[in-house]
Amino acid sequence: MANKNEFIITREFNASQKLMFEVWTNPVHLEKWWGPIGMKMGITKLELKPEGTFHYSMKTPDGHEMWGKFVYREIIAPEKIVFVSSFSDAKEGITRHPMSDKWPLEVLSTIVFTEKNGKTTLTMTGTPINASDEEVKMFVEGFAAMNQGWAGTIAQLENYLATLS
Repeated sequence: MANKNEFIITREFNASQKLMFEVWTNPVHLEKWWGPIGMKMGITKLELKPEGTFHYSMKTPDGHEMWGKFVYREIIAPEKIVFVSSFSDAKEGITRHPMSDKWPLEVLSTIVFTEKNGKTTLTMTGTPINASDEEVKMFVEGFAAMNQGWAGTIAQLENYLATLS
């Protein structure tokens, strides 16, 4: 059951559950679609196991670099991935959002893949954890911007999936 602090995206893809899980967990696939439009992806580590880390960089066309990190909590192939997401630095440290010092340091994210009739519904939820009231408020106020950002990332995923069929 959703709560008011939970960000939720649900999208249906013309792909199998197995393929959807693969494109979310294999660096060969991730580097081709993950991240905001126009950013070049770099993957420094992907350990797909509980307590494993996905550490990556994203570079803008003008050379600005940002880092991100997932620490996996639960992996149930090909159905579910649970991880703590945060902004990071090159050494895997947790950092503040590059444009907001009030953004939560950690977001608990769950991705569920549900297949029906050859199509897979992706349901992604995100909830701030270990966050102050001010950080939770900033997260909730960011839902519109997150929807816009994720729309671009999901479009890249859809385009990439089309190249695989």
